[in-house]
Amino acid sequence: MPKILAQVREPQRSALVLGFLIALCSAVGGLGGWVTQTSVTTWYPTLSKPWFTPPDWLFGPVWTVLYIMMAVAAWLVWRSGDRVRAQDALYLFAVQLALNLAWSLLFFGLRDPALALVEVVGFWIAIAATTRAFWPLDRRAGLLMLPYLAWVGFAALLNAAIWWLN
Repeated sequence: MPKILAQVREPQRSALVLGFLIALCSAVGGLGGWVTQTSVTTWYPTLSKPWFTPPDWLFGPVWTVLYIMMAVAAWLVWRSGDRVRAQDALYLFAVQLALNLAWSLLFFGLRDPALALVEVVGFWIAIAATTRAFWPLDRRAGLLMLPYLAWVGFAALLNAAIWWLN
């Protein structure tokens, strides 16, 4: 535990950790958004997309809510009291967060739906593993991860359809 956190009382420490996790998830989302912004206005509109593609305006709000839910889930696990299992679960959380950013880099940054499709399978598995690790530590944390798991499953289907159509 960083020295500064060891000197802070528990309520303040808990708030700091929650703030850090929200900032971390938001930073990943912001970096992913930065990578995608050029492609969203130039390359992405030129792609053939399946009938079930959501409107473009929906992606930002959905991802914002999901990043907040992920941060709260990780915070609940951090607070669980089982430091050994929480550490392992939070390691999985960090892995899936890195894979989250990697997908944006592959799909929008490199404009490679095929490579992104391969990556999103591992990404989804990492979210499922994180959810499974969170569940016994704090059921609410596991529940908070389920919409994210579903959304990335849908994103994988959408990615596959875009790859197929193009």
